[in-house]
Amino acid sequence: MLVSLLMLCWSVDFFSSSKPTTVLITVPAEMINSLFLISHSGDIFLEKHWKSVISRSVCDYFLEAKEKAGDPENVAPVLQTPHHYLISIYRGKLFFLSVTQTEVPPLFVIEFLHRVADTFQDYFGDCSEVLIKENTVTVYELLEEMLDNGFPLATESNVLKEMIRPPTILRSVVNTLTGGSNVGGTLPTGQLSNVPWRRAGVKYTNNEAYFDVIEEIDAILDKSGTTVFAEIQGVIEACVKLTGMPDLTLSFMNPRLLDDVSFHPCVRFKRWESEHVLSFIPPDGNFRLMSYHVSSQNLVAIPVYVKQNISFLETGSCGRLDITIGPKQTMGKTVESLMVTIPMPKSVLSVNLTATQGTYTFDLTTKVVLWDVGKLNPQKLPNLRGSISIQTGAPKPEENPSINIDMKLQQLAISGLKVSRLDMYGEKYKPFKGVKYVTKAGKFQVRT
Repeated sequence: MLVSLLMLCWSVDFFSSSKPTTVLITVPAEMINSLFLISHSGDIFLEKHWKSVISRSVCDYFLEAKEKAGDPENVAPVLQTPHHYLISIYRGKLFFLSVTQTEVPPLFVIEFLHRVADTFQDYFGDCSEVLIKENTVTVYELLEEMLDNGFPLATESNVLKEMIRPPTILRSVVNTLTGGSNVGGTLPTGQLSNVPWRRAGVKYTNNEAYFDVIEEIDAILDKSGTTVFAEIQGVIEACVKLTGMPDLTLSFMNPRLLDDVSFHPCVRFKRWESEHVLSFIPPDGNFRLMSYHVSSQNLVAIPVYVKQNISFLETGSCGRLDITIGPKQTMGKTVESLMVTIPMPKSVLSVNLTATQGTYTFDLTTKVVLWDVGKLNPQKLPNLRGSISIQTGAPKPEENPSINIDMKLQQLAISGLKVSRLDMYGEKYKPFKGVKYVTKAGKFQVRT
């Protein structure tokens, strides 16, 4: 594959432009040598090599780092070994571990690994060990097309689906009987166009465009309930099924509150810079239109408050717990799927608690109290209280445990972001349009 063609495909595929742009990229002589898929438990269940075969023993450095980190999400994304660099991501309880023999831009590789995980999710419905094992042949076919001699080549799902047909039960049976494969025999129609993310000749009986605004709030509250830290990570997921080659413009009521935006390559970045609107020719099907960040703490609304008291006696072998949760800045929406997690000190033997709403469990192995509240009722606030038993003679815990909150609010973007309108050009029909808002807790912690 010519280097110039590679650079053109890369610039179109990964940078926010509606047409090819000349971009000077310094790329090392080698990129990704091998890819290993590792389960949450540390089992290497799939490997792919694009150059020479690298022994699985190289993963020992990664598995050692995983054990030291404890939490899978705390494993360092870049590890240096005597002869290789290990770059990884953690998605769907799986580690995607790439191996390179030379120093490469880590974000370059991390972005590609996320594209691989997104592609698996799009093809199989989920990115899990079971589904990947069930579709091993398709996985290898996808990886063969996504990288050419270790360099990312085709990473757009629309393009890949024209080359490798998604698996179905009927197609699997036919392929087994006839000895056929899912690999297409023609070059994708959009591969050499200036919109490689969209295939040509798209036709639908029902034309529709739906957008999901999904926000995650990360926050740390101190013992008094004061916000120590708060920020919002948001994404706009799109499902566009439109005939022909539509040109869309998505407008917002208050776009200037967004920081650190990142777009799908289909978005015209100049329109965003000048007008703060999203102008794009969409891919066909599901895709992530943009991601954004709201870092101004005074703009982040905290949807719940927590009144809590967790204490341990100086002498003796017991403690007390009392937690009450109520709605705060929910804009009239209901807090749903409320879950409270309390990691107790290792010296705790048992807990004897009473919940006015929901149910709780205590894991004797991990020492974690899990309180499943469910839907938050503002008229009757849920409360969890009771006693904590500690090992006899054990010293008082040096610090109280933190409380982790998980929740969901439907039809609310906690940042205040709202879509004002969606306009379509280039086609004469009127599509069905819809927008849904969801707010979820990311890393939401209350100190006690």
